[in-house]
Amino acid sequence: MFFEYPDLLWLLVVPALLVVHYLYMELRHRRPHMRVSTVVPWNAGGRSVLGVLRHLPFVLRTAALCLIVVAIARPRSSSEFERRDTEGIDIIFAMDVSTTMLARDFTPDRVSAAKDIAINFIADRPYDRMGIVVFAGESYTQCPLTTDRATLINLMKEVQTDLIEDGTAIGNGLATAVARLSESDALSKVVILLTDGVNNRGEIAPLTAAEIARTYGVRVYTIGVGANGVAPYPVMTPWGVEVQNVKVELDEELLKQIASTTGGKYFRATDNTKLAEIYSEINKMETSRTTVDSFPVYKEKFMPFAVAALLCLLLELVMKLLMRRLP
Repeated sequence: MFFEYPDLLWLLVVPALLVVHYLYMELRHRRPHMRVSTVVPWNAGGRSVLGVLRHLPFVLRTAALCLIVVAIARPRSSSEFERRDTEGIDIIFAMDVSTTMLARDFTPDRVSAAKDIAINFIADRPYDRMGIVVFAGESYTQCPLTTDRATLINLMKEVQTDLIEDGTAIGNGLATAVARLSESDALSKVVILLTDGVNNRGEIAPLTAAEIARTYGVRVYTIGVGANGVAPYPVMTPWGVEVQNVKVELDEELLKQIASTTGGKYFRATDNTKLAEIYSEINKMETSRTTVDSFPVYKEKFMPFAVAALLCLLLELVMKLLMRRLP
């Protein structure tokens, strides 16, 4: 057993000082109150039960204080170990956040559906390192590789359009994702590239970024998002925002070439259900595993101390009530 916060054990000095003070006060007030010729009658009678029990409330209160200090120092145990299989895979989500991702052929729109389904994918893979790159007219890292699921999910929820210059720089988005994986020593390195448009911005050509990915051993799964033909899209008009059907432009051939170059696969998502199925298929394909033999299993040990402290306080209260009623 060890303590998560061992410095707090210094608080045990407080009950030690209370004991010293209590003993001092007891000895100080132990003075005769009357003069007698002999104390034999009192010695023959022995000590009364109340004389002994009157110290018990203080003992219980001091014990409770010690137990509370030990509990808040958070005792833990790591004496047990278990074998766990871990994925050994680093994954980067490269997500298109151009304004066309606001199209409503998905529920409620493309970008919201992509985030929600990606969050479910993250929850299904608790041992992989993952990160997020977003791109429109330019690209940036929303979250570097991490195993902190809470942070990753919160940053995924914050992904939205209109934060960077509009456009579709697929090459820049992919290159940024590859850069995040370039120094990874994982058994498998994956980029899930999701876009709904045609490359029209950026300094790096998409196929050049794909070649870079192949050089670093990064496999790219590309997902083309959008209904076939036309999609409902919110458009600003003199009368306010209106939803109009606009033509869907998606360079499927480019996405297929990127996937083929890197040893990945191309998918087409036309609605929420299809997108969820795609992530499920990727989840099944990426199953490279390693075994960790010495994964510690921590157990919290504070509860017995906390319960014992509570019992001491309750017993002290009962003792005080009883002693008040005894003659």
